[in-house]
Amino acid sequence: MTQPVSPPLDSSTDKVPEARPPAWRGLLFRADVRTLSLLGVLAVLILIGGVTKPDEFLDTRNLQLVLTQASVIGVVTVGMTFVIVSGGIDLSVGAIVALASVWATTVATQEYGFAGILFTAVIVGVGCGLVNGVLIAYGAMVPFIATLAMLASARGLALQITDGKTQIVTVPSVLDLGERDAYVLGIPPLVMVFAVVTVIGWLVLNRTTFGRRTVAVGGNPEAARLAGIDVRRQRLYLYLLSGLCCGIAAFLLIVLAGSGQNTNGNLYELDAIAAAIIGGTLLTGGRGTIVGSVLGVLIFTTITNIFALNNLQSDVQQIAKGAIIVAAVLVQRRTASTT
Repeated sequence: MTQPVSPPLDSSTDKVPEARPPAWRGLLFRADVRTLSLLGVLAVLILIGGVTKPDEFLDTRNLQLVLTQASVIGVVTVGMTFVIVSGGIDLSVGAIVALASVWATTVATQEYGFAGILFTAVIVGVGCGLVNGVLIAYGAMVPFIATLAMLASARGLALQITDGKTQIVTVPSVLDLGERDAYVLGIPPLVMVFAVVTVIGWLVLNRTTFGRRTVAVGGNPEAARLAGIDVRRQRLYLYLLSGLCCGIAAFLLIVLAGSGQNTNGNLYELDAIAAAIIGGTLLTGGRGTIVGSVLGVLIFTTITNIFALNNLQSDVQQIAKGAIIVAAVLVQRRTASTT
C-alpha cells in the first residue's frame, strides 16, 4: 500500500512554525510595567541608602521606622486613591487627621480608654467625609472647593480644641502599641494595620462591584449614570471611605506620637496625591492602582529617611519629590498618548 507523500515546502509561501516562547517571558510581559518601574526606583533608593549610610540605613530598627512612618500616610493614600479614581480630589485629608487626632485625645475621650480613642478618631473621620460627600454629591459643589473649605474648618476646629497645646495620651494600652514589645515577628502593629488596609483596598477596587462602579464614575460619569449607577451615592460612599481612612490614620498617628496636636497631618493631602500620581492613578479619573499608590508612599518615605540620615536639607528633599512628581505625570501623558 502506497503511503501519501507530502508536497514539497514552498519557501515563499510556507513557514515553519515558530517555537513557543518560554513561560517566564510571558509572565514578564503580563506584569504591570509601571509597578515594575516603581519597584526598580525603590530598589535604587535602597541601594543608595545602603551605600551612603550602610550601618544606619540597613539597620533593622531603621527599616521598621521607615515602614511605620509610611503606615500613617499610606492609609490616607489608599482612601485618596479611590477618590481620585472616581474623578474627585480631597484636599482635607491632612486636616481631618489633625481634627480626629486631637478630638480623640481630649481628657474626656481618654476616660473611655482604648476603645474611646479609636472610636472617636474613626467617627470624626467618617463624619468629615460625610460632610464632604454630601456637599459634593448632593450639593453639586466642586470637590476642590468643598474639600478646601473642610481643610480650613477642620484645622480651625482642631486649633480651638487644643488651644495650640499638645494633648498627651495617658492610656497605657494605646501607648503600648508603639513599643517594641508589641511587635509580631519583628513587624510593628502599625505596619500590620497598613497591610490589612492595603489588601482590603486592593480587593475592593479590583474584585468588587463597588470598585468597578468607582472606575466607571471616574471614566465617564454620564455613561455610568446611563448604565444604572447612582453616581451621586457612589461619590458619597467614596468620601465616606476617605474619611474612614483618615480616622484610622489619626489613630495610628496617636500611637506613633503618643499625643494629639492641631499640626498633625500637615501636608498629608499633597503627599497622598503625589503618591497616588506616581503610582499610576490618573488625576482625571478612570484608572488607578492601590499597589502603585503604596509603592509611591514607600518611595517618598525612603527618600525622606535617606535625606535625614545624610543630614541633607529639607528643601533639597522637596525639590527631589517635585522632580519625581513631574516625571511621573510626563510618563502618564506619554503612556496615554500611545494607547
